[in-house]
Amino acid sequence: MERDFLPISRADMARRGWDQCDFVYVIGDAYVDHSTFGHAIISRVLEDAGYKVGIISQPDWKDPASILALGEPRLAFLVMGGNMDSMVNHYSVSKKHRRTDAFTPGGVTGKRPDHAAVVYCNLIRRSFPHKPIIVGGIEASLRRLAHYDYWSDSLKRSLLLDAQADLLLYGMGERSIVEVAEALDSGLSVADITYVRGSVYKTRSLESVYDALTLPSWEALNESRRTYAESFYTQYCNTDPFVAKRLVEPYEKEGCYVVQNPPQEPLTTAEMDHVYALPYMRTYHPSYEKLGGVPAIEEVKFSLTSNRGCFGGCSFCALTFHQGRIVQTRSHEAIVEEARLLTKDPDFKGYIHDVGGPTANFRHPSCQKQLTKGVCPNRQCLFPTPCKNLTVDHRDYLELLRKLRALPGVKKVFIRSGIRFDYLLCDKDGTFLRELVEHHVSGQLKVAPEHIADPVLRMMGKPSNDVYQRFLAKYQHLNEKLGKKQFVVPYLMSSHPGSTLKEAIALAEYIRDLGYMPEQVQDFYPTPSTISTVMYYTGLDPRTMQPVYVPTSPHEKAMQRALIQYRDPKNYRLVREALEAAGRQDLIGYGKECLIHPTAGQRPPQDGRPVQRDTAGRPKSSQHAKAGAPAKRQKPAARPAGWAKPAPKKNKPARRGRT
Repeated sequence: MERDFLPISRADMARRGWDQCDFVYVIGDAYVDHSTFGHAIISRVLEDAGYKVGIISQPDWKDPASILALGEPRLAFLVMGGNMDSMVNHYSVSKKHRRTDAFTPGGVTGKRPDHAAVVYCNLIRRSFPHKPIIVGGIEASLRRLAHYDYWSDSLKRSLLLDAQADLLLYGMGERSIVEVAEALDSGLSVADITYVRGSVYKTRSLESVYDALTLPSWEALNESRRTYAESFYTQYCNTDPFVAKRLVEPYEKEGCYVVQNPPQEPLTTAEMDHVYALPYMRTYHPSYEKLGGVPAIEEVKFSLTSNRGCFGGCSFCALTFHQGRIVQTRSHEAIVEEARLLTKDPDFKGYIHDVGGPTANFRHPSCQKQLTKGVCPNRQCLFPTPCKNLTVDHRDYLELLRKLRALPGVKKVFIRSGIRFDYLLCDKDGTFLRELVEHHVSGQLKVAPEHIADPVLRMMGKPSNDVYQRFLAKYQHLNEKLGKKQFVVPYLMSSHPGSTLKEAIALAEYIRDLGYMPEQVQDFYPTPSTISTVMYYTGLDPRTMQPVYVPTSPHEKAMQRALIQYRDPKNYRLVREALEAAGRQDLIGYGKECLIHPTAGQRPPQDGRPVQRDTAGRPKSSQHAKAGAPAKRQKPAARPAGWAKPAPKKNKPARRGRT
């Protein structure tokens, strides 16, 4: 049979000669058969293993009949909330509804429910009370044990219990899903599949559970936030496939236990190559064409996945819990072959938009011992300073980029998924940075210092500000040397735990000195299974159990965010209130150092001096110009290091990773 999308209807099944699917996969996104979409990988991996998979995309959760579209599967239902957490997909950090959904045809909203994975599983259970349900994807992965839910401001149980599913697969899941499929196909009951790495199951007895750590019970977690912080850190230290213990979370009132098996082992390069070489259609299902297509494909259509996993260890990032800290890579040959496919696409204009992953310049494990002994459970590779055992080498990545640049039809190869600048600075050979500046920046290089105040950076697990300043100086020097006019786009975060108004104002002053207002600002979003979210909920750093200041009130969070964009007139009142609350009235005035003027709507003069006004209150001209003569244009000042030209606003899906 020629390459095609997997069945989405009975008619599609009939064309393939199927009476029944082995698995029916219920997903919260539109059906996009591209290797950057989790449902595409899992469905193609199962197909490659010999199983028949059908797709039900964005069923009507209010109509039980919507789940019957492909009939009852032979083995099990699979459920995934979406490529993005459904709650993050629906709501901004201020808990307001988003206006678009990049993973839905036409970008419209409202096509999936809140907590989609739970709702879909319960919908299936109503119609098929005894059929195995296996839930996975990012939404389930990060909620596999008890977790803080920002949207209800409360703890929630393991998603496995609320979803009434039989198994939860966490992480990327290629090995886990095939192992589960083989067990079901052999006739094994889903209740007996308790041994698969990367899985979570529930049980009434611990008689067959061995080599396990018992976490505090659900009841104990609700009694003490400190207990929750301690439990989370135990989980955090058991995310490595080589050293992680099995974890048991008791639910005493319900008389059951939720058991988390250790993570699946990293894929080898050969396995990664195989997964990404499966016969993806590389686009969305044609049935969406009349609805305007699926916007999310535009961000990844001409991008290449080079790696997965990240040893960056940022506190606000959930990659440690999902992909893990061990970097896994594809071979040069596989990536170059995929690039050749891109060049044959009629829409390809010669530009490869990205070659990377969570962190573009990680192309190997951080040290040699990781592939046999795992990562250090209580130490980070880059924070607070780079480990002495860290392997710093960009040669493999450089060679890959050179091969891609040399392909016929390729004009430019960009890197947009993030560069870890502290790792780059550890490289004594400056070749990578030079070639990055010379060949791989599309006018703007995205990096993520996140903040400039060291107390906040420590809570974030990020390098100190002086490291970022050293990187900026090197980057600016190279651009000048090569005759390039390229800028840095720094991603900045407001109201992260540890940030008081003092640190927020320090960040605003830094932005003032750079001479620009950032277009992209992220207010800290407490999503499940991150160290930062635990700080937000408990007021404690789970790594040290020391108290942390946390801006939790919506009003203070709004003030901290407004300070970063203090030049925006709509932020004037919030900025003024923040400055007055912090006792920084010295930043309200007419001097060059001031952030705002005493009266809203006043525009600062070019030289920073107070505006002189006539008796009618009109500003006096500083020059004796003739009436009606056009004002003399001022030559713009030189742009300092770190200045970024504002990027055009686009509705884009979430970036691959924040580093």
